[in-house]
Amino acid sequence: MYRSVVVKKELSRKAKLSIYQSIYDPTFTYGHELWVMTKRVRSQIQAAEMSFHGRVAGRSLRDRVRSSVTREELGVEPLLLHIERGQLRWLGHLFQMPPGHLPGEVFRACPTGKRPRGRPRTRWRDYVSRLAWERLGVPLEELEEVSGEREVWASLLRLLPPRPSSG
Repeated sequence: MYRSVVVKKELSRKAKLSIYQSIYDPTFTYGHELWVMTKRVRSQIQAAEMSFHGRVAGRSLRDRVRSSVTREELGVEPLLLHIERGQLRWLGHLFQMPPGHLPGEVFRACPTGKRPRGRPRTRWRDYVSRLAWERLGVPLEELEEVSGEREVWASLLRLLPPRPSSG
């Protein structure tokens, strides 16, 4: 699909971007609410996204144009921002789940037992706690109180600023 859409000169830029938003983006980010975003995963996502956008804009890597410039020219928001919004939205749903619903119970559970050797993997709860602190400046405990007010929570997610870009 990638080559058949992006490379075609007959399709307008607007058509290519609408195909990106309706097919490529949802397929690529399926299940993103529960991803733990490491630096490596972030880099891979940004590379795949900018590969598509660069081709739509008619650029190659040799042109050495910053990603932010390409995004601004095409009028699209960063995919990482979309993913982070989705993760925080899911966090709000988890906070509001009544007792007895499995996802909420798993989120609140404290597992016991022995962990395997080596550095512990980052848990989703720890990741999303750090994400909320870095992006919103609010600790997880306070977010739980705010998530009860839907309008406030939705406006908080809408106002989520893009990360300072490094490229």
